[in-house]
Amino acid sequence: MRTSLVAGNWKMNGSREQVATLIQDLLPLLRDLTAKVECVICPPSLYIPQAAELIRSSNIRLGAQNVANLVVPAFTGEISPLMLREFACKYVIIGHSERRVLLHETDELVAEKFKVAIEAGLVPILCVGESQEQMQSGKGFARVKHQLQAVIKAVGITGFSSAVIAYEPVWAIGTGLSATPEQAQDMHAQIREFLASEGPDIAAEIRIIYGGSVNAGNAAALFASADIDGGLIGGAALKAADFSEICHAALRMAE
Repeated sequence: MRTSLVAGNWKMNGSREQVATLIQDLLPLLRDLTAKVECVICPPSLYIPQAAELIRSSNIRLGAQNVANLVVPAFTGEISPLMLREFACKYVIIGHSERRVLLHETDELVAEKFKVAIEAGLVPILCVGESQEQMQSGKGFARVKHQLQAVIKAVGITGFSSAVIAYEPVWAIGTGLSATPEQAQDMHAQIREFLASEGPDIAAEIRIIYGGSVNAGNAAALFASADIDGGLIGGAALKAADFSEICHAALRMAE
C-alpha cells in the first residue's frame, strides 16, 4: 500500500520569526501522525537550516522548492542538491507551474533537474499540469504526458521509482479554484496508466499527489480517490491548524 504524502510548499513566504512560530505550532498538532502519512515542509531556501534544526527530533520531513540542474561551482545564485542533502532535505519540488510559466523552465530543463536530484539521493516531487485552455480543449493529458516523457527520456522509467508526481492544474494554482475530486482522480488515473505502459510495478508504487488549492475543506474528498495519494499544499500550509487538518484527512483515508 502506498504511503500518503502531504507536502507544504511555503513558496516565498516567511521570516525567521514566522518560520519558528509555524513549526512550533505544527509540532504538537502532527505528533500523532503514523507511518501511514508522511508530512513534508518546503520553506524558502534561506530558512532550510532553521527549519532543519527545529524539526530535528520530529516526524516532519524537510524539502526544498528548487534545485540547480547542474552540479558545478560556477553557477551563481543556484543551490546544488548536495547542499540540500547537507541540511537533511529529503525532498525537492521540481517543475512547479510558477517556475515553468514565470521563469520559462522547459520540460527538458525540468528533466535535467530531476536527474540531478535523484543522482544526489533526493526525492523529486515532479509537478505536472495543464493550462485552462489545454484543459478546455481536451488536450490536458497530452500536455501532462509530454512533461512525463521528457523525464523518461532523461532518466528512463526507473527514475520514477524514487520520485513523487504532483498533478497541479495550472488553472487551479493561486486562483481559489480546484479540480473536482472526479476531475483530479481522472487525471491521476491517466498518469498511472501511462506510467504502467512503461513500467507496471513502478506505476503501482509511485505516489501521485494533487496540488491545486487543496484546503482543510476539500482535502478529505480528494484523498478518498483511489489514485490520489496526498497533496502538495500552498496557502493552507502556512496555517498550522489547516495544514494539520489536511494531514489528518490523509491519515483517516489511509486507516
